[in-house]
Amino acid sequence: MSKLKLSGKQIRAIGYPEGPVVSVAMQVMCTHFKHHTEEAALDILKQVLTAPEHYLADEILKPVAEKLMPVPETEGAEISLNQNGIAVNVFGQEHIEEVALHQMYQAAKLPISVAGALMPDAHSGYGLPIGGVLATDNAVIPYGVGVDIGCRMCLSVFDLNPKDLADRESFFARELGEATLFGSGAQFDHAANHEVMEDELFYQLPLLKPLHGRAWKQLGTSGSGNHFAEFGIVEIAAKDEVLGLDAGSYIGFLTHSGSRALGATVANHYTKLAISKRRLPQEAKNLAWLGLDEEEGIEYWRAMNLAGDYASACHQVIHDKIAKQLGRQPLKRVENHHNFAWKESWEGKNVIVHRKGATPAGKDVLGIIPGSMTADGFIVKGKGESAAVNSASHGAGRKMSRTRAIASVTDKQFRDELKKFGIKLLGGGLDESPFVYKDIEVVMQSQKALVDVLGRFTPKIVKMDGAKHRSWGKKGTTGIFGE
Repeated sequence: MSKLKLSGKQIRAIGYPEGPVVSVAMQVMCTHFKHHTEEAALDILKQVLTAPEHYLADEILKPVAEKLMPVPETEGAEISLNQNGIAVNVFGQEHIEEVALHQMYQAAKLPISVAGALMPDAHSGYGLPIGGVLATDNAVIPYGVGVDIGCRMCLSVFDLNPKDLADRESFFARELGEATLFGSGAQFDHAANHEVMEDELFYQLPLLKPLHGRAWKQLGTSGSGNHFAEFGIVEIAAKDEVLGLDAGSYIGFLTHSGSRALGATVANHYTKLAISKRRLPQEAKNLAWLGLDEEEGIEYWRAMNLAGDYASACHQVIHDKIAKQLGRQPLKRVENHHNFAWKESWEGKNVIVHRKGATPAGKDVLGIIPGSMTADGFIVKGKGESAAVNSASHGAGRKMSRTRAIASVTDKQFRDELKKFGIKLLGGGLDESPFVYKDIEVVMQSQKALVDVLGRFTPKIVKMDGAKHRSWGKKGTTGIFGE
């Protein structure tokens, strides 16, 4: 097989800016992906360009991602971090990588920090680690919320016999395919209607006005990466007054996605503003904040909440389509954000709670914590644990980077695992295979003090992004598995 050759012209043609990033991208691809086709290599680079923050923890692609991140000028004297940070409660510490712990302890030293906690699914991120929870005093950190603002879970529970998933598998698979589109640039030709698109902020904020058309066409679409839509079996062991479902087995429809291009644009724009206003030490610069008594902070807060409402609307559109096709309304719908900031009271103080990859778990608050495409997810009810700042994990958490997964997991291992659990996979790829995630059972055991488990969701038919980049040039890793 001939070795990969890429030119700067090819890399610039897919949208890369002039500058050092082009030569860095050429060197990385020709060294580490030398047996890939040009098309496959450029697909990888397109994905890094679309969301560089997702690749900052990737052992191989990190140098490219770093060159693509915003580096705004900062003003004024450098703000010092506190020598001793606030106390941070860590749940399941033995299963959390050192980098994520370090990132959380950095955040704890910010002069605005009031309380912090790290969830058992934690792994390194950008700004706050994924699984990081930080309460601050009258300030919001855009990268403490994350790029995919309002990324959320949504579960509809239907009074249907779970046996139908096997007996009518082709029907449910078809409905998954028609309910939503996957991928970073996915758009519908004909936009759905939803009141969120009439929000006056789209016309008041100059940043948002040009995004309105694209956001409308992306309404009801899903992202790439770990976003999914799936049918599975819901098991309720005993009736809970808050959940309100009788004990028994049901068909569940579960989705995971966020605010699409709208949220990413808001996050990156206001992160640049925050970095320009707050000159922090280099290792903490991505934790720059905006005060909620500042014009920029007020703007971000309003835009963040709109992005959250938009993410919720995307799920509503998808779930309403499924309900219509199934011919009945769900008995219950449970949903929650896990990349957001809330105004809350913590130990008598009014604070801003950032949950970056963490589930709200206030007293009697319902939520969904998924596992993987083969592992059960959980319907939970928060216990309101102050030590966790009323939070829980948002999933199992990654233990393997996308690049490492592509290099170390074989197609056969992947297929065998899907067959073992009886999963029909539509799309998907090695970078989201079950092997890249921590054991959800261990994660849940580590947070028994934070949530009560009310039910389980066992995936059966799973739909994810099936673009070529998800196998990064390996043959046979996209399409339909588990047939």
